[in-house]
Amino acid sequence: MKDCMERFGGLVWSLARRGGAGASDADDAVQEIFVDLWKSAARFDPAIATEATFVAMIARRRLIDRGRRRQRRLDTAPLPEAAPPAAPAQPDVPTQQEEAARATAALERLRPEQQRVLQLSIYHGRSHEEIARSTGLPLGTVKTHARRGLIRLREILEADGALERDLPPKASDGAGPGRPAGGQSRR
Repeated sequence: MKDCMERFGGLVWSLARRGGAGASDADDAVQEIFVDLWKSAARFDPAIATEATFVAMIARRRLIDRGRRRQRRLDTAPLPEAAPPAAPAQPDVPTQQEEAARATAALERLRPEQQRVLQLSIYHGRSHEEIARSTGLPLGTVKTHARRGLIRLREILEADGALERDLPPKASDGAGPGRPAGGQSRR
């Protein structure tokens, strides 16, 4: 391990610093990378890549993971002492509670598997991967249930008048993908 650190320490350190880490964070990242290298050493195959490439690949992956974790951290800035005064409510604008009740009622009209996936995502904040692990469903199936469930929710809310469609108006002149305006096809 010592030989590995001496040989590739500069490479890993420079990758960590280039990744935007401060000096102390770079030290932590380098240590984490070398621990991971030690655990991953059995995967090294000289027929696939050189040692330096293998080390750089592991380092790059760990640095990307660290960056993603850093981005996910909650902002710990304190909230302001007093909230700004709220704008007066308009009488015909539904309240947040009414909107939530409509959304919950629409959610209950979905197929059970779509409900389950969306409830785990919305109410419990679980990622697709976490939902797949906890339900035993394949990841692709979880993503499909989520997507189709959200599409169906939109349809239900639009049909109930609770949601306005934000799509641009469709051209009535027959224009579309691959067709010029005026309804004439290219020949």
